[in-house]
Amino acid sequence: MTNVARLPGPISDLWDWQRMGSCRGRDSAQFFHPDGERGASRGRREAAAKSVCQTCPVRAQCAAHALATREPYGVWGGFTEAERLRLLATGWEDLADRTQNCVDVGRLELRLGLRPTVPVQRTGGGGAPRLMASRNAAAR
Repeated sequence: MTNVARLPGPISDLWDWQRMGSCRGRDSAQFFHPDGERGASRGRREAAAKSVCQTCPVRAQCAAHALATREPYGVWGGFTEAERLRLLATGWEDLADRTQNCVDVGRLELRLGLRPTVPVQRTGGGGAPRLMASRNAAAR
């Protein structure tokens, strides 16, 4: 009997994740800018696109695909063109899982400064961790 485990899977396996994307069936204009779009209108469109990505079940695969293929246009995996360029320049491969074709989206957001870091204080009795607010935030 032939051992097929060493052979690559069907090519559809590489793209199958796209069938489950939250963007599937939506107008692509929400994710890709028209010629000359700038300023506030571009920011609003990108924010709307990124909000679709926030709860997408395949966000990690989508972001990995866009970074690996150096996708030049649109919002992919919740990252804009400019954000992906920054990740390509600063590095993202250390947060990739090549076996699952995905990336750690949360840590990529932290790397870009898109997510605030909140220190976690452990309780002494082995209880659940408590989030600590900084004094500066409490003073605002």
